[in-house]
Amino acid sequence: MADKTDLNQDFGFGAVVARDSPQRLLNRDGSFNVVREGLRPLASLSVYHSLLTLSWPRFLLLVAVGYMVINAVFGGGYFLLGPDALAGDDAATAFQRYLLDFFFSIHTFATIGYGSIHPQSFAAHWLVTVQSVAGLLGVGLMTGLMFARFARPIARIIFSHHAVVAPYQDGSALMLRLVNGRSNQLIEVRAKVSLSLNKADNTVGRAFHELDLERDGVTLLPLSWTIVHPIRPGSPLFGVTEDELRRRDAELFVVIEAIDETFAQQVHARTSYKPHEIAWAHRFSDAFIRRPGRPLGVHVPRIHAIEPARLPEEAPAPAQASSE
Repeated sequence: MADKTDLNQDFGFGAVVARDSPQRLLNRDGSFNVVREGLRPLASLSVYHSLLTLSWPRFLLLVAVGYMVINAVFGGGYFLLGPDALAGDDAATAFQRYLLDFFFSIHTFATIGYGSIHPQSFAAHWLVTVQSVAGLLGVGLMTGLMFARFARPIARIIFSHHAVVAPYQDGSALMLRLVNGRSNQLIEVRAKVSLSLNKADNTVGRAFHELDLERDGVTLLPLSWTIVHPIRPGSPLFGVTEDELRRRDAELFVVIEAIDETFAQQVHARTSYKPHEIAWAHRFSDAFIRRPGRPLGVHVPRIHAIEPARLPEEAPAPAQASSE
């Protein structure tokens, strides 16, 4: 079992998950490889949360499909009231009459009211009343959802595809690079990096270690940031080889906290790296854009670029800056 220090660093997965999970605990996109089962469908259903977190293409498709289905249902209601329910409904066939009823439902729902078709029976007037109320509620709900989706601050931190073990000062360091993927500004950016790996003594369970960073935060993030953990005596990576990381099924957790300056609210991002995503004896390539007479920039796709580097055991290496 993990000791108390380990339990405070396991991100809340707990000893059972850390011991028994056959997969990585945290996916690259920040989602978790755990599920919750046994809840009643309605107890675990949160329509508002689902609509708020759905991707924009799926959300817009769902709205469009829902709009058509609702009008198809109300169109069917007008159709069932008979050919005398609506004045101006002079369709020759039943299918044509249903289409006219369907389009009349759309006119009513959207409060268009062309006037060429209008209710003339008592039942049709009541159905128009019910649809008008449903339309007002539907438009209000969709307006609120659209505003909430636009107003909800979401961090889009782009993490480098690989972490690297690179030359650093008189030794080596574990590094990963990130950049803000939006045009907004992030301030007070903080990073927490932890390492999880099977215990070296072959006992059941995993050990969790919070890695000391050369710099665990930056006040501003105008370009990119290379997060550095120096591999020195006392580091859980000191003396550990690439093969040992694979053998002990290591996983590197990264959690980023920042304040979105536009909304003045805190945002989060997270990812993880498995041993095959940690490039040993590599360093990050230069991602800066330098143009005479123009501001310094960063070419975002190049934050993933890495190149071979000789670690100190092979040859001395110059110091590399940790913050960009």
